[in-house]
Amino acid sequence: MPPVTGITLADLATLPPPAPWRDGDNIPWHDPDFSRRMLEQHLSPDHDAASRRPATIDAHVDWVHRELLGERPSRVLDLGCGPGLYTSRLARLGHECEGIDYSPASIEHATDAAQREGLRCAYRCEDIRSAEYGDGFDLVMLISGELNVFRPEDAQAILRKARAALVDGGTLVLEPHTREGVRGIGARARGWYATSRGLFSEEPHVLLQEHTWDEATSTATTRYIVIDAATASADVYAQTFQAYTDGAYRALLSDCGFSDIAFHPSLTGAPDDTQPAFLAIAARR
Repeated sequence: MPPVTGITLADLATLPPPAPWRDGDNIPWHDPDFSRRMLEQHLSPDHDAASRRPATIDAHVDWVHRELLGERPSRVLDLGCGPGLYTSRLARLGHECEGIDYSPASIEHATDAAQREGLRCAYRCEDIRSAEYGDGFDLVMLISGELNVFRPEDAQAILRKARAALVDGGTLVLEPHTREGVRGIGARARGWYATSRGLFSEEPHVLLQEHTWDEATSTATTRYIVIDAATASADVYAQTFQAYTDGAYRALLSDCGFSDIAFHPSLTGAPDDTQPAFLAIAARR
C-alpha cells in the first residue's frame, strides 16, 4: 500500500492506530529528494542512525573478510548496499563487488566513488524484492536489519534468490534484528518535533511519530506524520518490522535451502554492547 499524502488535520483526527503493513510498505527510499536527504545521514560520521560510523564499518568488513571470505579474493553481492560503504572497503581488500539499493542518491554516490578510485564495484538502483541478482557470488550480504522490513513472504523470496545467486558452498550473511530489538521499536513512546528542514521535507514542518507492537503477528510498526507548516496538510508514512526468534530465523533459512547456519552476536563475531538489537547469521548454500 502506498503512503497517504495531502490529507487534512481533520483527517488526522480520525486515523486509526498504526497496524502492520496497512499504512505503506516502507519510508520513501526511492524518492529522489528523500534519498538525497537520507544520503546526508548515511555519510555522517557522527551517528549510526543510517549507516554506521566508519570505525564500526571497518570492524564489520574486517570480520567478513577474514572469517567469512578467508582473505581470498571473492565476488560479493550487497543487497541494500546504500552508498557503498561496505562494498568499497571490501573492494580495497581485493574483492569484486556488486550492490543493489532502492535509493537513487546512494547508488549515484557509490558509483561515482567507485569510478574515482578505480574499484571493482558495480551498482544498480532497484528494489531487491523484484531485482534479478545474477549468480556466481561467493558471498551475499543483507545487513543493518533490512531483512526485518519485508513481509515474511517477501523475505523468503529474497532469501531464495540470494541462495540461487551463490556458488555451491557460498555464504549468506545476515544482520537482522533480534526479536527483542523489534519489540523495543514497538514499545517506543510517541513523540514529535518541529524543524525547518528534515528527512521527510525540505520545508518547515512538524513530525509526529507513533509506534505499536502487535503480538499476534510479532511486528512493530512506526508511523510518521509530516505536517507542512505553511499548508497544514499532512503526509503519512509507515514502516513495519517483522520479528523472528532465533528458531524462526533458522527455520526460514532452512526452508530456503541453506545449511550450516551459525549465529554470531554481531558482525564482528563478538558481543557489541553498542548495537544490542542486532545479531549476525551466516549460512551456506
